[in-house]
Amino acid sequence: MQHSGIELFFEGKNLVRLLLGLFEGAKIAGFSLVIGIVLGIFFGLLRTVKNSLLTMIFRIYLEIFRIVPLLVLLFVFYYILPEQTGGHISNTSVSILVFSLWISAEMSEITRSSLISIPSHQLEAARALGLSKMQQFFYVQFPQAIPFSIAPTLNLVTRVIKTTSLLLMIGVSEVIKVGTQINENYVLQIPTAPLWIYGFIFFLYFALCYPLTYLAKRFEKGRRA
Repeated sequence: MQHSGIELFFEGKNLVRLLLGLFEGAKIAGFSLVIGIVLGIFFGLLRTVKNSLLTMIFRIYLEIFRIVPLLVLLFVFYYILPEQTGGHISNTSVSILVFSLWISAEMSEITRSSLISIPSHQLEAARALGLSKMQQFFYVQFPQAIPFSIAPTLNLVTRVIKTTSLLLMIGVSEVIKVGTQINENYVLQIPTAPLWIYGFIFFLYFALCYPLTYLAKRFEKGRRA
């Protein structure tokens, strides 16, 4: 009897496994975003300080995560460092560590760019009113920097969600890895299995990422209006 293909989702726990794989990736993305955004905002604030040593350190840090592919960093932290040090760290912990460092580098640039985008004459007016540097930051710079940072931050969240697909390379049971396992079990029995499985995964990623992309465009359009 010819299977329609959609039936494989309802055999055993295939659908549940796919959703759990999606949850695993979302969990790693969520923890990484919380840690990375907090660190990134802090680093971004430090990058606005006029200090040549700090500037050099953060420039090197930022360039490492911009130049070196994330997959290479995952391999280094998961395969190479434990072998050299004799320690062991789980693939989930490595994923959160590497993603958090990457996100913090990107978020620091978003924060710095948002803060320096404030017109200088507004800061001059704040100084003329006798506001301290702390008051200038909290009453002038910070409130105006937030609208500048929303769209880039949403775009960063979208990138993080999509990039979790790399985690299968270090054995994390995210949705693509689970989908591949299910496909290998059914492809001989159901030739259209890859179409259904990866089509469903495409839909899941689209359902997560499109609203964020749409919101980012709306915020950017509203800011420029």
